[in-house]
Amino acid sequence: MTLRDRVALVTGADRGIGRAIAVALAGAGAHVAVGYRSRAADAEAVAAELRSRGRRAVAIQADLAVEADVSRLVREAAAALGEVEVLVSNAGIGEAADLDGLDVALFDRTLAVNLRAPFLATQAVLPAMRRRRFGRLLYVSSTAAQVGGIIGPHYAASKAALVGLAHAYASRLAPEGITANVIAPALVETEMIGSNPRARPDRIPVGRFGRPEEVAELAVALVSNAYVTGQTVQVNGGVYFT
Repeated sequence: MTLRDRVALVTGADRGIGRAIAVALAGAGAHVAVGYRSRAADAEAVAAELRSRGRRAVAIQADLAVEADVSRLVREAAAALGEVEVLVSNAGIGEAADLDGLDVALFDRTLAVNLRAPFLATQAVLPAMRRRRFGRLLYVSSTAAQVGGIIGPHYAASKAALVGLAHAYASRLAPEGITANVIAPALVETEMIGSNPRARPDRIPVGRFGRPEEVAELAVALVSNAYVTGQTVQVNGGVYFT
């Protein structure tokens, strides 16, 4: 399936994995809405790069912890580029906390961005996808969902829940031409990993951190495929085997 002239929305696309996915989708022919929270200059630079490649692109600010912002993000993306056909829920927070330092406020804040926002964004894009009988839902989870990870229970729980969310959508929407899949990266070269002293390449069997572009390649493959749905694909250098 070609992605040419499809409209994609990528959350957290101002940097890291989200940026790489936005660039890869544009390279595959999609028009892309670049979602971001606070780094306007970075997001505008990504959108400018995509436009330089001949694609339509727009940067849209939204705080995904705020319900109204999530629905506004989808509306503004549709107004600028057309109805969203590919949703990549990539944005996430990962404030490290040990068991003694983890409180309800951090737990709730993490789930609001990492789980509730993807749910809200999905619900917002689904009416148009169902009308068209075409849609691609892709959730960026983490190997922490399987192994616990280095950030904390709150983060692992939020990322594990994305798998259940994708399964539920995949099972219900497959007859309507809509797929839902998950990518689960581990220790990819991003700011989140760079700020965590426990993130070391010697923890990874292949001996190095992953690159955002390696995750993006898989993202494009998944949203280009009409027959793969309900799957969680690991991109982890051998940290966890399925």
